[in-house]
Amino acid sequence: MILKKIKDPFFHEFHLKDVLQVIIGASILAIPVGFTKEVWDLGELLPMKNIFGFIFLSLIFISLFTYYHYHKEHGLKKHHKHFIKRIVFTYILAFFVVAIILSLIQEAPWQTDWILAFKRITLVTFPASMSGTIADVIK
Repeated sequence: MILKKIKDPFFHEFHLKDVLQVIIGASILAIPVGFTKEVWDLGELLPMKNIFGFIFLSLIFISLFTYYHYHKEHGLKKHHKHFIKRIVFTYILAFFVVAIILSLIQEAPWQTDWILAFKRITLVTFPASMSGTIADVIK
């Protein structure tokens, strides 16, 4: 019984390797998407309800992929905290990667318009979180 828990590939925590995979994976799509003027303009135009819609969609997509990759066969009853932690950490890491990239190219105006910075980062985090989630699966 104890060996089954140790061997179960689903029962692992969010280790440094996973963090690095999410960071690199998020960068894969954050760079080409974040460098487009269309996304910068869209960040200015979209209302906050749409921005929160993108956050919601990101979390749903991460949840679905994580569930089908790690939890489908074993269920969530015993491991729901791990499931939620993985989703939240993946999104937050992708968000920080995007925030750093957009800040470096001076398209996240934190001092003058932090709402615009948040909106732009959220838009780019949508695809970045997806690529970060997929990269996290690589063994």
